[in-house]
Amino acid sequence: MTLVTNDAVRGGTLTGNEREPAEKEVVLSVQNVTKNIHGRTIIRGISFDVHAGEIFGFLGPNGSGKTTTIRMLVDLIRPTSGDIYVCGYHVRRDPEKALRHIGCIVENPEMYGYMTGWENLEHFARMQHGIDIERIREVVEIVGMDARIHDKVKTYSLGMRQRLGIAQALLGKPRVLILDEPTNGLDPKGIKELRIFIRSLAEQGMSLFISSHLLSEIQLMCDRVAIISKGEVIAVGDVDSLVSRNESYVLWQLDGREAGLRLLEGDPNVRIVPENELRLDESVTALLPGAIATTMAHEHVASMIRKLSEAGIGIMAVQKVAPTLEELFLTMTEGDTVE
Repeated sequence: MTLVTNDAVRGGTLTGNEREPAEKEVVLSVQNVTKNIHGRTIIRGISFDVHAGEIFGFLGPNGSGKTTTIRMLVDLIRPTSGDIYVCGYHVRRDPEKALRHIGCIVENPEMYGYMTGWENLEHFARMQHGIDIERIREVVEIVGMDARIHDKVKTYSLGMRQRLGIAQALLGKPRVLILDEPTNGLDPKGIKELRIFIRSLAEQGMSLFISSHLLSEIQLMCDRVAIISKGEVIAVGDVDSLVSRNESYVLWQLDGREAGLRLLEGDPNVRIVPENELRLDESVTALLPGAIATTMAHEHVASMIRKLSEAGIGIMAVQKVAPTLEELFLTMTEGDTVE
């Protein structure tokens, strides 16, 4: 699927050749939702769908409306206009049936530290209809906490608390699990474990809606994303297709940089990327110090290497760098930073 702008997704459906296959069940549909607070428009007619069994990322700069949107999804606040459906039920008109299909953790999961993990789950199970001991055992097994579930929560690491929070959210067998910044505070090992766990939930048929400021994690974790900026959803699409909208860079590290730069600049098939336009991870630029960044057709790289060699310019390294979700994000939001 290619890039779809907000105009194309209004009403929760795609247009023309971008229409989703009919067999993909929509479990969460946000249709032209607007939210005004104190006379100010916070959310501006956003629309997107989340399908069964997919991991859907929700990205936006600080103040873009991510948290406001999540609060509307779970009926903590109501939209000024527009519609939100969960498994076909309207969140505002039929909240009990709609919210029965949603599990949600907003920010850090709140648990009672003086109680064990099991006691916490028993406590939350009593607040819902039809949750028995067997279901508690099931969610403990799903999140892999069998060995520590009878320890007090105050002894848990942040990653374990996150898993316990997810277990609590899973008690009611939701079709959609909403996680707000789930990797906050986790170390790299904990982030990797959470990513694997989230993917396992999706493979079992659950849909996950994930708000995160870690763009690299969203790129690794999510099937599709919506990018929100200044209260508007400006793009919805699968991660690979969105990223492919950006040209790849070709980085040249040359022995004889100035001469090489002149030769590259003189080729009509090559564009030199100015430093103020260049958005690359520091780990890439650190590996190729002083490299000249260009964009060009893939088939032109070989002829360029030949021209440089014939001109007596030593080529120390040539690196094609694929665009990242971060680069796309910064381009589309005009350089705004994420939370």
